[in-house]
This record gives sequence, C-alpha cells and structure tokens, in this order.
Amino acid sequence: MPFTGIEIFKLLPKTNCGECGVPTCLAFAMSLAGGKAELSACPYISEEAKVKLAEASAPPIRPVTIGVGDKALKIGSETVMFRHEKRFENPPGFALLISDAMDDSEVNARLKKLKELQYERVGLKLRPDLIAIKDDSGDASKFEALVNKVKQNSDYGIILMSNNPEILAAGLKACAGHKPLIYAATKDNLEPVADLAKQNSCPVAVKASSLEELAQLTTKLTEAGIKDIVLDSGSRTIRRALEDQIFIRTAALVKKFRPLGFPTIVFPAEMTNDSMKEAVIASILVAKYSGIIVLSDFHAESLFPLLVERLNIYTDPQRPLMTTEGIYEIGGPDEHSPVLITTNFSLTYFIVSGEIETSRVPAYLLVMNTDGLSVMTAWAAGTFVSDNIAAFVKRCGIMDKVKHHKLIIPGYAAAESGGIEDELKDWEVLVGPREGAHIPAYLKTWKL
Repeated sequence: MPFTGIEIFKLLPKTNCGECGVPTCLAFAMSLAGGKAELSACPYISEEAKVKLAEASAPPIRPVTIGVGDKALKIGSETVMFRHEKRFENPPGFALLISDAMDDSEVNARLKKLKELQYERVGLKLRPDLIAIKDDSGDASKFEALVNKVKQNSDYGIILMSNNPEILAAGLKACAGHKPLIYAATKDNLEPVADLAKQNSCPVAVKASSLEELAQLTTKLTEAGIKDIVLDSGSRTIRRALEDQIFIRTAALVKKFRPLGFPTIVFPAEMTNDSMKEAVIASILVAKYSGIIVLSDFHAESLFPLLVERLNIYTDPQRPLMTTEGIYEIGGPDEHSPVLITTNFSLTYFIVSGEIETSRVPAYLLVMNTDGLSVMTAWAAGTFVSDNIAAFVKRCGIMDKVKHHKLIIPGYAAAESGGIEDELKDWEVLVGPREGAHIPAYLKTWKL
C-alpha cells in the first residue's frame, strides 16, 4: 500500500532546507503522498529511504512508452483529475487504423496521408502518433508483410492488433526493435501474449468485458513481472466508454487502486460508422482521459481540431502558451515592407498575425520573448519596455531585411516610443493601434 504523508516524513532528512520547492519536509511529504511532487526533488534523501519510498513516489498512473527514439509516444504518468490542480502530463496519442484486409492502394493512400496531415502551430509541429495494424485476414504472413511495409514507409509508433498470439508473434518478428504496443491480452490468451511481451520487452494492452475483469487481468500480468500495461475496458458506446475512463482515473488517483493504475486505449473507430461523429467522440475522450485514441481514418477537417484540442488541454495552465521568438514573414514582405513588433503570448501572436494577413499588406512581425505575457501585462511587468525592445530589434536580424528604419509598436506600449528611439538612434518609432482589429486599416496607410 502507498505510504501516508506522516510515514514518508519519518524517512525524510528533516532539514527543512526548502531546496525541494516547499518550505518544510512535512509539506514535501504531504505533496509526495498526494502524487504532486517528485522524490528526486529532495537533494539529501538517503538511498535506503529512496528504496522504501519508491512506491510512494511513483505516479499513480504508470508511464508507458510506445516506440523508440524522438518519435516515441509516452502516455500515463498522470497525477491529477483536473488540469487546474496541477497539469496533465502526457498528451494522448492518435492512431490511424490500417487493416491487412485492405488492398495496397488503400494502404499506400493512408501512409501518404500520414505524411501530409502535419501542421505547424505556435512553433510546434502537430501530428498524429501511431499506426494501429489490425489482423482481419487471419493470415500471419500477410500481417507480417503489412507490418514490414508500415515500418519501412513511416516513422510512427506501431500497435499490433490481433487476438491470435501466433499472428502477433509474426508482427513482432518484423518490428520488435521498434517497441510496438501488443494488443491485446484477454482472459483467453493471457499467458501466451504475456510471454510475447516479456520476450520482446514490449508494452501490452489488456482487453476485458468489465472493469472487474480488467483488474484481475492486470494483477496477473504484474505478478508475472509485466509492468508496461495499457487498459481497454471493452466499452464500445460513448456513454460507457466515458464512464469507464472516469472510473479508471478515479480509482487510480483517488483510491490508489494499483490494478487500474495504467493509461488507457479507446476505439471511436468501433463506436460509429459516421466519420464526424467519430471525431466528436474522440474529442470527448481527449479530455476524459484516454491515453491512445484509435480512429478509422484521418480527415484534415477533423484531425486538425483534435490536435489543437489536445495541445490546449495538455498545455501547462501555470505556463502560458508561447510562440517562438523571431521574425515572422507574413504575405511575402520585401525590403520596403512595414515592421511590427509584439510579444510571444500565443493568443496575441495569432490575433496580430491574422489581422496583418487580413490587411493584405506584406509585413514583418517581430515576436519578442516576454515569457508568454501579453503586451499590456509584459509592459506593466517591465519586460516589454524600451531597452529590451531595442536590444531585440538589434539582435533579431531585421536590419538586414529592410532598407527603412521604421518600427511599429503596439498602442498599449506608446509610452516606450521615445526610449526606443533613444536606443535605436536612426530609427523612427510609430505607434500602432491599441486593438488588433484596427491593424488592417492602419497598415493600408503605410508609407515609407
């Protein structure tokens, strides 16, 4: 059983040094017991205490990694029911279903789609994560050939889907080194699938017809030494799937029930034949609380909103979403185009860049790092001020891109115009609109 806060406190050095981020060892112990702190934060804890506290410091939902290298997907490791309590740790992975019953043209089209449906947003690349390869033919050689083809033509993580251990073994023969997720161990094939997972050091998904059966199966697997487990409660209706996700999360985090302390996998692909309804179901399960979401197909009009939803939900609420600092070229600007500057708060960036696009006036937008603060907040905090702005203009490289020396600053930072001109001796500072909606009309009056 997990340690209580008092039991953990007895094993701590009791220095009250504060180096862990909280003022006392007792407060740290309570945070550790609640899953809201990492044991490694204490610099003075003994090795003996580390061993004893391993269970208490482990996240209540075990982390599981699928794939290898920088494209590996990590799920689980969650510690809170609600994002505002701390943050959600690891975003769910989106998986595209490919069946060995599909013809080559369909498989090729889906692999091509995976390469195309990737998006740049806020300096990040948004893309799906996994390919779920499903055995529908019952032919081990055909399944293995498809796994080989997917492995050679993509860099995505792989889920091997079959109830037949022999077919799973054939798939593993082709990609065991890629650490795929084996799907699925059931009450009927638990032992041979468990052996495959142990022999190949791969995570395994467990599928059951009820949560009680699910807990029984995970207990057997953990007793056999298998720790990397993903849960499928077997639900194939939206109501039951949602209820199961919430129950599993609650059991793991609130009740500390270890047999359900694993990330989950859900199948909107098997809940409806309507692609838009499937996307709606997926959107619900992004928020509550899936680790992997398997879709029957990817469509740009639904995948992009799902990727953005995932990004927003799994952004740390204690840290604002930030755009990468730099020069953003909008509309193909040249050496005579206007130069505007703003902060790297993502919402500010999207509003300003969108209004510049609306104006149809090609322009350079300088995005300055203000730790994700908006213009007004950064100015009030002393971050978006004349000396910092001038230093950024000098180092960002815009002077090599334009022949004129005119800089448009946001209206809310008008008070900084004189200071910027003092720092940038040969530049003229123009005060732009206070509101983004007025940028198009302002830019249409631009003259050198």
